[in-house]
Amino acid sequence: MHTDCRGRWSKGVAALALCALAGAVHAQSSVSLYGLADSFAGVVRTPGASGNTWQVGSGGMTTSYWGMSGSEDLGDGLKTVFTLESFYRVNGGQTGSFDGQSFFGRRAFVGLSGRFGELTLGRNDSLLFVSTLLFNPFGNSFVFSPVVVHSFLGSAMGAASVQSDTAIDDSIVYHTPEVGGLSASLLYSNAGIAGHAGQANYSANVLYFAGPFSATAAVQSLHTASLFLNGATEQTAWLVGGAYRLDALKLYFQYERVDNNNEVTDDTVQVGASAQVGTGSVLVSWAGTRRRPVQGSDIRWSTVALGYDYPLSKRTDVYAAWRYDTMTSMSSGSSVGAGIRMKF
Repeated sequence: MHTDCRGRWSKGVAALALCALAGAVHAQSSVSLYGLADSFAGVVRTPGASGNTWQVGSGGMTTSYWGMSGSEDLGDGLKTVFTLESFYRVNGGQTGSFDGQSFFGRRAFVGLSGRFGELTLGRNDSLLFVSTLLFNPFGNSFVFSPVVVHSFLGSAMGAASVQSDTAIDDSIVYHTPEVGGLSASLLYSNAGIAGHAGQANYSANVLYFAGPFSATAAVQSLHTASLFLNGATEQTAWLVGGAYRLDALKLYFQYERVDNNNEVTDDTVQVGASAQVGTGSVLVSWAGTRRRPVQGSDIRWSTVALGYDYPLSKRTDVYAAWRYDTMTSMSSGSSVGAGIRMKF
């Protein structure tokens, strides 16, 4: 009887030890699956278009995506990290935010994180794009955010101001630790083509978030010829932005300058505000771009957007937005839509 009890006790201890070991292993590494689905219905008319286009679109407020990320604790505050994220289009079920985009086009990297900060290698976020989306009330909306549309989308004015995508291939990024609300990031990317010296790309940004005031500054220098659709082979873009919160009201400002070596220059200004009204938020933003081409007179593009975002839960919100565009020598554009966005 005594021997049997001791045997059972030994087995119990062994089981507890295995459970404890399994728990320790689980604590040392983790992987999560997540994403966002966003779709809207509305009428879209861009400047210079011949008529209205009715559509059920994907990503009215945020481009739909799914992803997985994880980390492993290596001890002494050091971790390995990875992230793989893919855009998709809810309205048609296609992968990518546009045809031909790489499968993990949103971002894909692996790296190390610790007290020194974080170092990642792969397809990393464009630091200029990060500063752009953080300092306007419509975030990273490629449908209703005036400054995002002006900076990263082509139009009747010609090619987009900024010639990079929202993420940059073959890149190394270093993020500093945050100190007193201040942090910085540095990006280097080579051309990925042997023998093409001097075609590397560089980027940096600084972010400050402390109290009611926040600010950013960013610069990006592109030299990879395959990136360009505007006739240039080199481009330097920089921006400064700020925001200030007054109780339920938050004010935004951005100024962006883009210089190309084919003498095309773009200057873009954005001002906006978001205000909490009840449970939801009213969003308003204006952006104006002045393009100085190599030949001919300046082209001016002005966009104003008004929206309302209402949370149904912590993960789901509904929204409605209107955008109006005017452009030199072009017919005006007007777009309106309503949609639903869900995080998972």
